[in-house]
Amino acid sequence: MTEKIDQDDLNGSLKSILPIRLVRVDKGIEESTWDELVRAYHYLGYEKMIGQRIKYLAKAGDRIIAAISYNRPVQGVAARDNYIGWDEAQRQKNLQHVIANNRFLILPWIHVRYLASYLLSKSLKQVQRDWETSFGYQPMLAETFVDVEKYRGTCYKASNWIYVGETKGFGKVGKRYTYHGNKKAVYLYELDQAYRKKLGCPPLGAERVDPSIQRQREERRMLLSIPDWDERILDECGLSEESIQELPGRLENYLNGYRDLCYNGNQLDLINVFIKGLFSDLERKSIEPIALRYHEKTGVRNLQMFFKQGKISQEEMIKRHQQNAASLLAESGGMITVDGSDFPKKGRSSVGVARQHCGILGKTDNCQAGVFIGYSGNRGYTLLDRRLYMPQKWFTDDYRARWISREVPNDLSFMTKNELASEMIRGLSEDISYRWIGCDSAFGADRDFLSSLPADTYYFADVQQRQLVFKEMPTMEIPQTKRGRASQYPRPSIEPIRVESIAADDQIPWEIVILGEGSKGPIVAKTKCLRIVRAQIEKGGKKCAEPLDEVWLYIREYENGRIKYSFSNAPNDIPRSELDRAATMRWPIEQCFNECKSNLGMDHYESRSWNAWHMHMLLVLIAHLFTVMLRQQYTKPDSTPVLTMPMVKTLMGASLTKNINQIKRSLQQIKYYLKRNAIAYNSHRKKRSIFITIEAG
Repeated sequence: MTEKIDQDDLNGSLKSILPIRLVRVDKGIEESTWDELVRAYHYLGYEKMIGQRIKYLAKAGDRIIAAISYNRPVQGVAARDNYIGWDEAQRQKNLQHVIANNRFLILPWIHVRYLASYLLSKSLKQVQRDWETSFGYQPMLAETFVDVEKYRGTCYKASNWIYVGETKGFGKVGKRYTYHGNKKAVYLYELDQAYRKKLGCPPLGAERVDPSIQRQREERRMLLSIPDWDERILDECGLSEESIQELPGRLENYLNGYRDLCYNGNQLDLINVFIKGLFSDLERKSIEPIALRYHEKTGVRNLQMFFKQGKISQEEMIKRHQQNAASLLAESGGMITVDGSDFPKKGRSSVGVARQHCGILGKTDNCQAGVFIGYSGNRGYTLLDRRLYMPQKWFTDDYRARWISREVPNDLSFMTKNELASEMIRGLSEDISYRWIGCDSAFGADRDFLSSLPADTYYFADVQQRQLVFKEMPTMEIPQTKRGRASQYPRPSIEPIRVESIAADDQIPWEIVILGEGSKGPIVAKTKCLRIVRAQIEKGGKKCAEPLDEVWLYIREYENGRIKYSFSNAPNDIPRSELDRAATMRWPIEQCFNECKSNLGMDHYESRSWNAWHMHMLLVLIAHLFTVMLRQQYTKPDSTPVLTMPMVKTLMGASLTKNINQIKRSLQQIKYYLKRNAIAYNSHRKKRSIFITIEAG
């Protein structure tokens, strides 16, 4: 006998059906109801569980909405055991501290966003208490298995479960294991963050990890290190008072790599002084305050003249900087990123200043506009080159006096921002290896820019929502008319549509993808990915649009509802995971701007000349790469970066004071922020897991 089940559709928000209770069922009508529901609606069905087990029915009010259960773990799972790192004796002794989520069912007529994530989180908290009370063992890990042919494990990923590999495709039949070939993804949830220490297992990083999992870790730390903390973390990554005291010497050795490009030794001293100033705690990191802090007062003029008229080849310095970046970061699958960054200005005398769209202000205002290219890959990110955009009005006679006073090169000709970006890409050092080029819609909508890119690269270019495309390749014909004037232009056999209409098309399903890790947990997006034909509008308007080439259209909707559209000329057979990865590789250039402006005074310059603007940006780029080098050095044993950019700046600033008490305080400050960030990160993940779109399985 079972309870009567309400099978009417339930739609709405999670908030509208709260509170939700988890009712433990052990016997009687409620357990029979649980058994029948799982047997009828779960894809694995249900047969009686043997041994330790706990079953729950989830109820909103008196209505049953879901069923979930936990039981004993599987005896031998290579992916799980490799991740934990325990030996056979430890496994036999401690396996009782692992529980398995063996069934999770949301009834098919329940349609509530975020419900799956909420139930997983709630059940894990409750089962810890119930399991220890019932069986006398404290659960420290939970495991589950997802059929990779049917599901992507989205709800587990979104709920902070860790993918650790796949099963080998064997199942137990009687007392023997038989190969059935149905591999399943293995996910773990760490119920106790200190489980390794309590179980006597090696620390994270010492475990025997499947190569595919190691590659995922490499990709995850490409853009953002994941906050972590333990009492030994600074010792593990090699941070000590002695290592901090060595930082000024390391900076000097790093800058010595540019010595042969300097006109004399004094120029290298001035470069050293200015970059020290960029790492300092000065409120304004411009020439005068830096010179007064790190150079005798008579050196202010020297530093000013070096920036304005210094006899040093910035082109050669950029090449050397790119070579250094290549040795540190470059890989065949990396991405060159293109973007603009604007600098508001009050006056009108600075080189290139004009009333134009200012991205940082979100409106037309007085500013200078810079064009930058960066690099991102599995090993990190940095900026590679910069150009100041000169508006067309600066090439008129009205600006001739300012042109001369700001020492703009006489042979300079007008170039659009997109042309400047193309020129920088063509001028990249041969040491920079990359496969992708990423850009926003200001560049992605420009066919000439995309056509100018190296033929052996793939672009991942954002476009506007109004961009026209064909769902398939049309034919072009001049329509026959029985009356009136014959059409002058050929027309496509099918009309083009806007990409935003594809996003709104319910017949093209969304797919939920976790694109990466952020400071507040997984970055989740709904995506659509399909082949389309780009449309070209020339004469005759939309009805006479001409087809160009077939490309990928990649649409992603983020949790805040924002939708982005991108084209890619990657080949038809490229794995979907590579397109997902490319979608994340443009983010670092924004991170570079944020780090350089917030920590290195990128926007603090007060110089007005052409040469000084480019020199300031060049030295900021060189300083930023040094911080990337330090972040790579100070890592945990699994090569995961520990320090954030502000932490590196704190350490550099302390080291330049040569004050041992300041150095000690900086270490204490780093430990405090590492611990605080790790606690905040774990808290954010738990909270955000409730608000991530879920499809069970």
